[in-house]
Amino acid sequence: MARFVWSTLVLVSCGLACASKSSSPPPPPPPALDAAQVAVVDAAPPPIDAGAPAVAPAPRRLWTDHIPDEATLMAYSVEIGGERFTKFILDTKTDAIYYFDVDVYKVHKDFIFGELLKTPKTKQLNRQVDRNYGYQKPDYMMCYLVHHLAADVWTLAFWEGDKASAAHVRRAYQKMKATFYLGDQVKYRPDSDYQEQIATQLTDVPVITNDKLYKAASYQAFNTGKAIGPLRLVPAGVAYEDLTFAPDEIVILPESLPDITPVAGIISETFSTPLAHVSLRARAWGIPNVGLRGAATTYAGLVGKTVVFEATGGGHTLREATPDEIAAWQARVQTARTVKIPPADLSAKDLRGLDALRAVDASAYGTKASNLGEIVHGKLAGFQVPPGFGVPIAYYDAHLEAAGLHAKIAALLADARFRKDAGYRKQALAELRAAISAAPLDPAFVALLAKRLGELTGGDAKVGVFVRSSTNAEDLPGFSGAGLYDTIPNAKGIDAVAQAVKDVWASVWTLRGYEERQLFGIDHTKVYGAVLVQVGVNATAAGVLVTAHPTDPAQKTTYTINAKSGLGLRVVEGKKVPESLLYDVHNRGLRILSRSDEDTMLVFDGQGGVREVPNPKKGQPVITQARAEVLGRAARDIWGLFSPDSPLDIEWLFVGDQLYIVQARPYVVR
Repeated sequence: MARFVWSTLVLVSCGLACASKSSSPPPPPPPALDAAQVAVVDAAPPPIDAGAPAVAPAPRRLWTDHIPDEATLMAYSVEIGGERFTKFILDTKTDAIYYFDVDVYKVHKDFIFGELLKTPKTKQLNRQVDRNYGYQKPDYMMCYLVHHLAADVWTLAFWEGDKASAAHVRRAYQKMKATFYLGDQVKYRPDSDYQEQIATQLTDVPVITNDKLYKAASYQAFNTGKAIGPLRLVPAGVAYEDLTFAPDEIVILPESLPDITPVAGIISETFSTPLAHVSLRARAWGIPNVGLRGAATTYAGLVGKTVVFEATGGGHTLREATPDEIAAWQARVQTARTVKIPPADLSAKDLRGLDALRAVDASAYGTKASNLGEIVHGKLAGFQVPPGFGVPIAYYDAHLEAAGLHAKIAALLADARFRKDAGYRKQALAELRAAISAAPLDPAFVALLAKRLGELTGGDAKVGVFVRSSTNAEDLPGFSGAGLYDTIPNAKGIDAVAQAVKDVWASVWTLRGYEERQLFGIDHTKVYGAVLVQVGVNATAAGVLVTAHPTDPAQKTTYTINAKSGLGLRVVEGKKVPESLLYDVHNRGLRILSRSDEDTMLVFDGQGGVREVPNPKKGQPVITQARAEVLGRAARDIWGLFSPDSPLDIEWLFVGDQLYIVQARPYVVR
């Protein structure tokens, strides 16, 4: 069936210039094109007989007015991430069509200036050409012809910010159909809310949406790569809490498993998203991670065997490995992974507000709270950070010391069985967490916590808070720690908050946290649990934004957004498909990749915690153009506070149209 590969996202954003508004007159009509206008492209010369005169390679035009066969298509198109696409210009004055060589001209406007106008690009001329992205097309239509390879689906598309009318789409479609040898197989693919509305008027043009492509997908590559290891099948219905995994395994899962520990490859029969915790962690591990429907049935015969698993944007390979391949894989030299974590500062004892924290305070307050403090200090416009305070690591250390748990941890880490036996390790860590959660808190600390909580909530017992991990081993360059530690939502009252603090401390010792730190060479004895207590916001929409294109690092202005109605806990779990979009902060283009159609959403429960309720806005967009612009500006400005060389993973939420930022950490790509 049809498939939507995330790398398809490059199709529009890699080929567009800024669409700016201008009231300038349209550009002059292009000069007459010389049909003999040619340019030599790179090609291997033909064999030369000894003694024969050299023959120059035949020149090829940089454009053609029709694509009659596959050979011509291959000459003028390019494959990126499993999608083959070309671009064409339709001259609205002459009705001439130009399929141009996308290896030579990367964007439509480069071809317009280089071949049609034959003049250098100036700001004034650029603005005039940009008028063709608007509701009128005085000179050109700029279109994309895409072959979604694994799905074998052909689509015609415009840039997501293009305001082409139904008449424009119809004209471009008919011209393409008359000049492309597979034209009758092509469907129009709208990329924005506006274009989807226009598509409803196209009774005479076949239409397919990105959402339909996505939800009918049989394969998705969330992270490409190669691995060799034993293939393991996790049956549907198995209790995940009973599972342990080996780091050399390639696993087939019935659904995305956020708690999975490091493995060599992941195949999920239920699709996730590139921004789910499991996808972020697989990317950090540098392993292939795909969605593949029916994988358990297709590859049942390989379960238990050592296999080669290779994932690309356009497909995958899964087959039994040869002895030579296994030996070569095991003999490969792997670069040691080591992550430096902030050293522990046990001197800080005050429950410091976010407005008094900076990034340099991570040694005492953990990176999550400290990064938010840096954002608050930046005094950026357009969003708010819910107020909160940090509980420094000194109290975690004191709690473990008072309960005699430092000695228990040291004994576990020194135990050979604990290190070698994953099942025993899982049980031992569960017992350790239970001991941390059950141990009584220092009454003096509880009194201080109660005082600070009252100041934060104004003494209103109805105000819930999020109690979140803020260790010194998360949100770091090269180690995001996504999903390793716990968050307790909507805790109400000092008793609930005090218990939540202990539970978050205990989550330092989850199996997934231990295994991840082990993989990255982090000294467990140097890891300390700080806590962020933050006023809860009962979001009407929430999600994640990464200041990067999911498949093309060169697209510096294209951000990836995942969104859902209600609280955002399920967005990062990856078990449900959220609304997925691309937003270009340069030209404000918003491209719809998939819609969230969940029947339910998460909201605060009046008694504390969260509950599931019917989604009153099912079928409606979560992220509108206005919300995308607010979110995009905020993300760009926040990114400016941190390293420009490292994209950010930002958690956000809306209440109505008010934006809140609740986390910012490096987006780790390995």
